[in-house]
Amino acid sequence: MHIMSDDGIDTLVSDAVFAADAGAREKSRRIIGELARDRGVFPASTQHLYEAAGKGLYSGITVPAINIRGITYQVARAVFGAALKGNVGAFIFELARSEIGYTKQSPGEYAACILAAAVKEGFRGPVFLQGDHFQVNRARFSADPEEELNALKGLVSQALEADFLNIDIDASTLVDLSKATLEQQQEENCRVTAELTRYIRQIEPEATTVSIGGEIGEVGKANSTVDDLRAFMRGYRNFLGPEVKGISKISVQTGTTHGGVVLPDGSVAQVKLDFDTLKKLSRVAREEYGLGGAVQHGASTLPEEAFDRFPQVGTLEVHLATGFQNMIYDSPHFPQDLLKEIRRHLLEKYSTERKESDSEEQFIYKTRKKAFGDFKKEMWALPEQSIARIREALEARFSLLFHKLNVTNTVDLVDRFVVKAQRSG
Repeated sequence: MHIMSDDGIDTLVSDAVFAADAGAREKSRRIIGELARDRGVFPASTQHLYEAAGKGLYSGITVPAINIRGITYQVARAVFGAALKGNVGAFIFELARSEIGYTKQSPGEYAACILAAAVKEGFRGPVFLQGDHFQVNRARFSADPEEELNALKGLVSQALEADFLNIDIDASTLVDLSKATLEQQQEENCRVTAELTRYIRQIEPEATTVSIGGEIGEVGKANSTVDDLRAFMRGYRNFLGPEVKGISKISVQTGTTHGGVVLPDGSVAQVKLDFDTLKKLSRVAREEYGLGGAVQHGASTLPEEAFDRFPQVGTLEVHLATGFQNMIYDSPHFPQDLLKEIRRHLLEKYSTERKESDSEEQFIYKTRKKAFGDFKKEMWALPEQSIARIREALEARFSLLFHKLNVTNTVDLVDRFVVKAQRSG
């Protein structure tokens, strides 16, 4: 049994992120993982939980999947604090392929920060780590399909080594709307998703079924339809074959955009979400294919009243990111001198990415996510009082979202379908 003080875990996680030597970083991450398990914290898959949803064994719950782009340890502490207050067991921490790059967080580092936060806050039970939008880059795929798929397979391997036992494959970028039929439009998406599914099944840990997600509609593009879903599932299952366990959920597009639609003054426009379509897609996913349901992306900037609707229409999972980023940057407790420095840096370093139509505020809003990587050390070194106030505000927000998504008092549900399944496995 490891004996660890609060200061000790703070030091360990700092070393896991910032130690100059890669070996020292890896050692700290390994110790954090061992310490977490000593404290009853362990990475897990949502597979059995989502299979239960597909069988109708529970309903009316939407699992939040939370992307943390910066000061990950502190934000995760706020998540666990809110979870403990609300007796929440069903929630996910995720990291997208793109975020690994611009936030300068590897899956191993991210996992260590999450597990350390669980230890710090006294959380017990399964922790769900998810690879979000492990997305096929359409241009790179067109140039060299094998190279792009090998890059994705390498990322999957890296994620699984870091105990990410939930992977969302996103080959929706390969959907070709110029093709005549829905089956033809979805064909490359189906084929690539099936190939990556087989790869995950080949290398997943023994006695663990990784929860895999597919995607039929690229976020920010045309809304998905039930016919799109059926065309995808037919093609996907044909490519996959009956002997391989397939996806547990399906991501769809119903009107959102990652980060929201930014107005010239830097504010976010109101978005009309198609909840009727979302309801139909979730129902068909469950009733016809045994999936847990549909997944909604790009939702964190929606108005508060929208979140009550997700459980009501049977949404399985909702992905949340930019809203928490905004709370950090827009907090009155975020040092203003650092904010000004970040602003100058973004305007200079990323000037070539600015569209002619972008106002300065629109450009800053779209690019400030990259400052989490560029100013990583400065962010982690924020004054303790500032960090505490930001964490307090985030915890209140997570508590509100947990309540609206109806995941309060889900510890027993997770114990029933995840913990007991893991023990029997």
